[in-house]
Amino acid sequence: MSVLARVPASAFFLAAVALACVFGPMLSPHPFDRVYPDYVLAEPSFEARPSAGELLAAAEAFASRLGARLDEAEDAGEALLMRISADRPIEAAALGDQPPSDMLGPPRLLEAREGGREMSLEAPVKRELFPFGADANGRDLLTRTLIAGRVSLAVGLAASLVALVVGVAYGAFAGLMGGAVDALMMRVVEVVYALPFIFLVIVLVMTFGRRLDLIFLAVGAVEWLDMARIARGQTLALKEKDYVAAARALGASPFAILARHILPNAAAPILAFLTLLVPRAILLESFISFLGLGVQEPLTSWGALIAEGARHIQGALHLLLFPALFLGATLAALQSLGETLQARVAGRAS
Repeated sequence: MSVLARVPASAFFLAAVALACVFGPMLSPHPFDRVYPDYVLAEPSFEARPSAGELLAAAEAFASRLGARLDEAEDAGEALLMRISADRPIEAAALGDQPPSDMLGPPRLLEAREGGREMSLEAPVKRELFPFGADANGRDLLTRTLIAGRVSLAVGLAASLVALVVGVAYGAFAGLMGGAVDALMMRVVEVVYALPFIFLVIVLVMTFGRRLDLIFLAVGAVEWLDMARIARGQTLALKEKDYVAAARALGASPFAILARHILPNAAAPILAFLTLLVPRAILLESFISFLGLGVQEPLTSWGALIAEGARHIQGALHLLLFPALFLGATLAALQSLGETLQARVAGRAS
């Protein structure tokens, strides 16, 4: 059996999502914080905008700002040919004073007739593509969903790293020492478990403001607790093994026993459980952002996008649909990967 055949399909999916979130915004023509006022709540489409109707509306609005009427408009692909007329001469100088448009560039005068009361104009057409549509501020939802994935995945990985380092060290040391030390250290874990997580987040936000590093701190502060219990349980089982007793008889220090004998043998179940902590951390961050306590604009996360989509669910379902699909699929893939690894670890142990 080849190496690739042994890799779960969920791992390939997660790798694809991670690569898309890291490199996708770099390849997108839309910066994640770029606002397109003419495309507020634009619907998803794989056709370049503006559509024929949007282009006609933009031409009519342009003529109206000049105090004129739109008599004819022809889409020539890269440019829009317009013929406008008014009851009084149209100021040619006013053509360059029009507010910027996301659909039309600065117009060029082709011909003026009837003493300036009729004009033929050419305006370049700006083509934009919004496969996921645009949000309530006119920002590209695809780019923002990928940027949000960076934040959510970073929180999940950072919180899991904290759980791995702090939780494993804490739990393994407690299990190895045993007795009163173990009992005291586990009581500390239970006390931290009893603290309301949302209360901790609110205190941090009210004290230091909405900052990304505080989200890492808040999520990591609770994620290491389960890992500590797992590491303690593995240590209690392994420290009774003959090779640990032999190392202790030879005078090895507790830290040497942990590093050389217990942690290497406990690595498989710990790493398998670690993959289950990542979706929990992402879900916690999404919950924080959904409550409005997470990342600050213009930065965003999947939870923040879902919260915005929930506010516009009646008229713009796509704002909720795409971030929720990314979040749900990523969580499902992480859960599947964790369960697969745990099953393989259990199979080897039996």
